[in-house]
Amino acid sequence: MSDIITNILVCGTGGQGVMTAAEILAQTAIAKGYDVKKSEVAGMAQRGGVVTSHVRFGSKVWSPVITPGTADILVAFEVAEGARWADMLRPGGVAMVNTIRLTPPVVSAGLFKYPEDPVATMRAAGVTVYDFDAGAIARSLGDLRLINTVMLGAIADYLPFPAEDLEEQILGRFRARKPAMVEVNQKAFEQGRTAARERAGGSQKLAANQ
Repeated sequence: MSDIITNILVCGTGGQGVMTAAEILAQTAIAKGYDVKKSEVAGMAQRGGVVTSHVRFGSKVWSPVITPGTADILVAFEVAEGARWADMLRPGGVAMVNTIRLTPPVVSAGLFKYPEDPVATMRAAGVTVYDFDAGAIARSLGDLRLINTVMLGAIADYLPFPAEDLEEQILGRFRARKPAMVEVNQKAFEQGRTAARERAGGSQKLAANQ
């Protein structure tokens, strides 16, 4: 196993499945034999507040917190949150962004101004952004909760282990508890993966810490 550490920051708002996505990523890495550290911050998550989760894995990981400028992948369940956390990415890192626009309490309270065009702001800062409407994919499959699986599918080709391992971790959870949801989650995963490939123009897997 390589000494390289993979850093993934997942962000969004309460109720979007940010922490579940991070847990699935962590469990997949553990199953692959990596040392894994995870931390999360949830501000009024149950009321739509900001939620972030750091996932780090490698041969040996000492800290659960990603240092700014070192994240390999930013998974943004909400577009403005993607822009807000973009400076966490390392040069050459990738931001996978759901284009849904939600107004968190920090905006309603006047503590944070919602950007006019978050994706353009990120690109102007030199960030590689692959943006698509994960909500539209989830709705087409009949359940908005599938956004979580769609976003995990979107980053599947940018991880240091086969996409099928992440997919199996997701589907295994449903086989045990809700077998009727296995097929639709499989579709959500594959459609998220396809959407990311289309936005990336067919680019190949990102080498962590390249």
